[in-house]
Amino acid sequence: MKTSRIVSLLVLVAALAGSILAIAGHAGAEKISLGAKTIAPPSPVWLICSYDAEGKPNMMTASWAGIVCSKPPCVAVSLREATYTFGNIKAHEAYTVNIPSEKLAAVSAYTGVVSGRDVDKFAATGLTAVKSDLVDAPYIEECELVLECRLIKTVELGLHTIFIGEIIDVKADESILGENGSPDPEKHRPFIWSIGGYGFYGLGGHIGSVGELAKKYLE
Repeated sequence: MKTSRIVSLLVLVAALAGSILAIAGHAGAEKISLGAKTIAPPSPVWLICSYDAEGKPNMMTASWAGIVCSKPPCVAVSLREATYTFGNIKAHEAYTVNIPSEKLAAVSAYTGVVSGRDVDKFAATGLTAVKSDLVDAPYIEECELVLECRLIKTVELGLHTIFIGEIIDVKADESILGENGSPDPEKHRPFIWSIGGYGFYGLGGHIGSVGELAKKYLE
């Protein structure tokens, strides 16, 4: 009789333990609040080029950036006033967006941690500054994809100022173009920055065309 009671008690304990684990597992699946932070991957790695007051070309790495309008075609980059590029863009009302490939990852890391006030970044990295014929800003010859932008609007927003630039022209190396004449990510190999502090990451492989993927819900 005692043995039977012990067995029953053990079964009850096991059942309770299982219920507790199930509840804990369910609770663990809930989302965790991270607070009001600038966490919205992916975050691009762009090299923003400009001229300083003496006409010296400068570049900086920016990730608070992206496409903001189709017509007119525009991009925006958000900068702190403390950056050297901030004053350059305001003075010349132009900048270029240079989208580096993975082979320029080390350069992109370097240009993001030093200031053009202290270092000639083109001399330090050995990259070539090319004078744009369309806007008052240089671009990087070694970057396979370049957007030449004319500043059309500035928006003050807290710690950062948003510089909206109209894309006057896009220049690309033929080697990165796909069959449709647009840049092919697998040929270009751009990369992103992990906002959580984990460094740079490649984009990975092709998942599928939008049309193919949407078929699951369109049919």
